[in-house]
Amino acid sequence: MTIRVLLADDQALLRATFRILIDSCDDMEVVAEATDGAAANDLARVHRPDVILMDIRMPGTDGLAATSAICADPELTGTRVLILTTFEIDEYVAQALRSGASGFLGKDVTAEALLDGIRTVAAGDSLLSPGATRTLITRFLSAPGLGTRLAAADGLSGLTTREREVMAWVAEGHSNDETAAKLFVSPLTVRTHVHRAMTKLGARDRAQLVVMAYQSGPVQALLPEER
Repeated sequence: MTIRVLLADDQALLRATFRILIDSCDDMEVVAEATDGAAANDLARVHRPDVILMDIRMPGTDGLAATSAICADPELTGTRVLILTTFEIDEYVAQALRSGASGFLGKDVTAEALLDGIRTVAAGDSLLSPGATRTLITRFLSAPGLGTRLAAADGLSGLTTREREVMAWVAEGHSNDETAAKLFVSPLTVRTHVHRAMTKLGARDRAQLVVMAYQSGPVQALLPEER
């Protein structure tokens, strides 16, 4: 299946570079380009892309507002937003995640990492680049004034002990394989628990599950004491 990508960036040269790179792959193609957030919103509804590469800082409607609108649109539930930013240590990154973005990459990303990132997000997984440390995410997700909380602490009460445990490992940045190794289960079992937790909490994807984990309080509290 071909991954359909929409590029949203006000820099024409960067869009052209990304288009050449993406179109060179057999499993993906660029279906449209937008120069600002408003155009990205309109084109997303026309083309229904699988992934939108979204710049944050654009004239007019910025990428943050566009991400919020696109992720809130019930007709675009199949569209994932991957944020591209010049500055990874940026409070807007946390706001984008809270708005529904599935992850972010720095604009200095390598070609291989960009293509892998698109595939990761298209598959429904979250992508937090190495620059997004847990300390950074914790700081900005717990700060006031960054939008509506996605889940209250008592909202996790419907999760099983294992689902809460898996959620905590995911929030700490561990992959399914890494989490499986720690819990002595299969990666498929971990993926099942992740999806059940997402369904119960109404999380759009793994990125929102991470946000909910941090918003519920100390992530370590989700883990068994005997860890």
